[in-house]
Amino acid sequence: MKLDFRHGRVEMCHGSGGRAMAQLIDELFAKLLTNDYLAQGDDAAVLPALPGRLVISTDSHVVSPLFFPGGDIGSLAVHGTVNDVAVMGARPLYLAASFILEEGFPLAELKRIVESMARAAAAANVLIVTGDTKVVEKGKGDGVFITTTGFGVARDGVTLSGNRARPGDKILLSGRIGEHGMAILSQREGLTFDAPIISDSAALGGLIEAMLDSRADLRALRDPTRGGLATTLNELARQSAVGMMLDESAIPVAPAVAAACEFLGLDPCYIANEGKLVALCGPQDADKLLDVMRQHPQGQNAAIIGEVIEDSHAFVQMTTCMGGRRILDWLSGEQLPRIC
Repeated sequence: MKLDFRHGRVEMCHGSGGRAMAQLIDELFAKLLTNDYLAQGDDAAVLPALPGRLVISTDSHVVSPLFFPGGDIGSLAVHGTVNDVAVMGARPLYLAASFILEEGFPLAELKRIVESMARAAAAANVLIVTGDTKVVEKGKGDGVFITTTGFGVARDGVTLSGNRARPGDKILLSGRIGEHGMAILSQREGLTFDAPIISDSAALGGLIEAMLDSRADLRALRDPTRGGLATTLNELARQSAVGMMLDESAIPVAPAVAAACEFLGLDPCYIANEGKLVALCGPQDADKLLDVMRQHPQGQNAAIIGEVIEDSHAFVQMTTCMGGRRILDWLSGEQLPRIC
């Protein structure tokens, strides 16, 4: 008997290693994520030799709710990991995926998640080549947790790292911040705004390829996810032992996000993103790089938002719209838990 994807639910036997587990893998995961490497059916995928420097990243996804405006945990699990590989100047090629399922979770929702994951992987031009499935007792999970590990190959001659920033470098941002975190919050809390807030979750490989093709003097790329723009810049400043000075008026924020943050007392600089990147670039190439970014659909709202400065304290500072100056310190605590 085939799985009932309309009314069926995850059962403990789906993680037992027996016939029921094999059926779940065959009728769901293997069917929707099919490719020659996954079809090998062994305990590990045997892949062709990869030329050049191998780049690997892994990420666990525990977002709540599982479905949100602009995406779901399936697409997010792909985007989050391929972006971590891509910002190292590498082309993502393969993903491994591990699912922890809670007993009683509807099979219809699980199928919807895997279908979304398959579409996201195809759009990012990566293959999900191996995986694992576990089931925990009802009440000991939260529907679905997904861990993905990404593999890619770094482009020859490209070295990107957070320790390469130099005073005078320009800081570029690919678009408007805060959309993912506020989309999650609005869905979770049942908040409605005049303009809907949609997550920016997306794979950034195409934009990054265009930036690398420009041959601009890129020092580092980073996707500002948990902790948002402010936390990401603090990480980069600490790695390079430099300071950063931002211009608040140059940082793009959608009006709906700005209004929601003001209403809730949140700072958009600390709100998570899943489809934006920060670039540190030599000053002589910053304008050229900005033009390239703005020509790409994912960089239409790109902006130069500040520059790297000498500072032994590695502070991130911002000139405010009111003409003052404030420090964007490390995030203390968690503004929005369970956003990725």
